[in-house]
Amino acid sequence: MSPIQVSKLHAFTGHNDCVYTLASSVSDSVFFSGGGDGMVVKWDLTQPNQGELIARLPNSVYALHHDKKSNLLIAGHNYEGIHLLDWQLKQEVGSLKLTSAAIFDIVTTEDDILVATGEGMIIIVDRNDLRIKMKLAPSEKNARILAINPKVDEVAVGFSDNFIRVFSLRDYKLKYEFKAHENSVFALSYTPDNNFLISGSRDAHLKLWDVNSAYRQVNEVAAHLFAINHLTFSPSGEYFATASMDKSVKVWLASEMKLLKVIDKARHAGHGTSVNKLLWTNHQNQLISASDDRSISVWDVRFAQPNLPA
Repeated sequence: MSPIQVSKLHAFTGHNDCVYTLASSVSDSVFFSGGGDGMVVKWDLTQPNQGELIARLPNSVYALHHDKKSNLLIAGHNYEGIHLLDWQLKQEVGSLKLTSAAIFDIVTTEDDILVATGEGMIIIVDRNDLRIKMKLAPSEKNARILAINPKVDEVAVGFSDNFIRVFSLRDYKLKYEFKAHENSVFALSYTPDNNFLISGSRDAHLKLWDVNSAYRQVNEVAAHLFAINHLTFSPSGEYFATASMDKSVKVWLASEMKLLKVIDKARHAGHGTSVNKLLWTNHQNQLISASDDRSISVWDVRFAQPNLPA
């Protein structure tokens, strides 16, 4: 018996362009999507395909972040800035013009909003008064992805110059920088214990970095045929999934970076074009994928239980 069984539960449709990003919410079953049509949509896994429009922005939304502290959605509006959305009232409660470039990722800390831009900048915004506190410009190439490690108070940033740069969250000073891949770094995530960083790249490789040894590389896997766009951990932390431009989603055993399952069009009625973003929910362990094909797929992922001794 395979250690993992995957079946497609739903395909959510309603976006009129590529779906670029997903974000969680305070509820295990509720999530949000953003796309090339500028729409921010609320979905509920208990009510399949009944999307609810939260906001319609004039340009593409590549970045969407749910801020747990305020329960607001923060949308990265390409060529403009960030919009703070009260998703329950469907109202914009704040906005800030930041850049004339694309906004690729957004994360929050206790005090700040961090925004990664197409100008190679990380813009630090005071979350209380929406004031720009600082602009970090370590590269002229895109800043694509942000990952926060609360254990060591660091934020790792993946860039299109193939580098990963790690900054202190206390003063935003650069602590480490290293060439991580042979192409742009699109995907980053710290392991649940915060002792390792996993990176995925346009070079289709996954790499594992030891946080406690100054980010020494400890593993590498040729993971996909084309660019790795995103990676996310399962709620248990035992597994992670990767999304790729090769149209597939792959599920991995985290402890060994061992491939367990390929989810694709031929075998599972998967996506027909690039898979851009993933969200692995606490709602019955369901995995969500968003694609250039304008759809969002929901996957039932089940792992075989180990045989217990008699």
